[in-house]
Amino acid sequence: MKRGRTGLKSQCQIFPSLGEWAKRPKWMTPAQDWGNLPHHVVLQIFQHLSLVDRARASSVCRCWNDVFHTPDLWRRFEFELNQPATSYLRSTHPDLIQQIIKKHAQHLQYVSFKVDSCTESAEAACDILSQLVNCTIKTLGLISTARPSFMDVSQAHFVSALTVVFVNSKSLSSIRIDDTPVDDPSLKVLVANNSDTLKLLKMSSCPHVSPAGILCVADQCHGLRELALNYHLLSDELLLALSSEKHVHLEHLRIDVVSENPGQTHFHTIKRSSWEALIRHSPKVNIVMYFFLYEEEFEPFFCEETPVTHLYFGRAVSKMMLGRIGLNCPRLVELVVCANGIEPLDEELIRIAERCKSLTAIGLGECEVTCSGFVEFVKMCGGRLTQLSIMEEVLIPDSSYNMEQIHSEVSKHLGRMWFPDMMPTW
Repeated sequence: MKRGRTGLKSQCQIFPSLGEWAKRPKWMTPAQDWGNLPHHVVLQIFQHLSLVDRARASSVCRCWNDVFHTPDLWRRFEFELNQPATSYLRSTHPDLIQQIIKKHAQHLQYVSFKVDSCTESAEAACDILSQLVNCTIKTLGLISTARPSFMDVSQAHFVSALTVVFVNSKSLSSIRIDDTPVDDPSLKVLVANNSDTLKLLKMSSCPHVSPAGILCVADQCHGLRELALNYHLLSDELLLALSSEKHVHLEHLRIDVVSENPGQTHFHTIKRSSWEALIRHSPKVNIVMYFFLYEEEFEPFFCEETPVTHLYFGRAVSKMMLGRIGLNCPRLVELVVCANGIEPLDEELIRIAERCKSLTAIGLGECEVTCSGFVEFVKMCGGRLTQLSIMEEVLIPDSSYNMEQIHSEVSKHLGRMWFPDMMPTW
């Protein structure tokens, strides 16, 4: 009985007291129901709800349904297209897609498509794009949660759909079209209609685009601030175009250096003078390079000074290459090495600490280092190392430090508590 009274009391607490009701907003009267809430109040509530919850709430009354179709709620939308037979991810309902195309295409501004690896999903995305003829899209993203997706779609179908958006939007500022069959002619259409507004272009792994195609974008889109592409599209001409007086300061340049077939991919060399021209024009630019190469393919890189700021190696890299980085990458801010070999990297790390005065983050995977060498590296870098990651298993105890001593010594030089990473036992 006592338990029942307590439960009843707690349930009654959800209703406002007389004092609280006296403080209610002027527009709320005892006789007023939820369906008569002011439009701006319902709109603010809807902005905090998921699409599914908004759709459910829209069926409460005609007033809420009107709010559901307010343009402000449809400026940002992500189409999720997945095949139920092959994916556990949710998918945007076809009826909702048709409703958006009919009623809200002109309201869409920030649009993305997230598709699974099925060709049918990518084709569905292209079908939707081809119907956005009255759109004013500002940002567009095509995201494949797994390959191949868009690459398996007919190139003609994909380019035709993308061209519809390029022609009709007129104000595109950000485009992410990695791993797609976009080609040079479609980029020319993009430039012809959006050259004054384009600021960000990410198009890594687009095999149908040539260096001339991306050069056309750089020549005409003088407001471009961020660019992501594969190394085979990078050229001296492109860097010089990005360094012209008409061009704004570039803020971010991401370059993916990828080899699928060892020994069969030729990598060209970029002139030092071209890099220098870019840095003179955009002295604060972040140049990020992701390497997925085999050891024998690194030869063309870092033979001369290269203004890279962030380096990530997804495969093993040799001691010689790390030595070059220490000599020729003075702007380096972050370095991540997946693996090296069985020889300690003491000399290479110390050279990097000496030459790379801006280095603030380093991560070492399967890279052996003596405890003394590692402590010396940290000592030279000091407190500027905001991120320091190395596996305990690759640190080699020596006469100066054992595994119990190294964490306190490194912590002292960093000015904060630090421990090496541990390999999971499961």
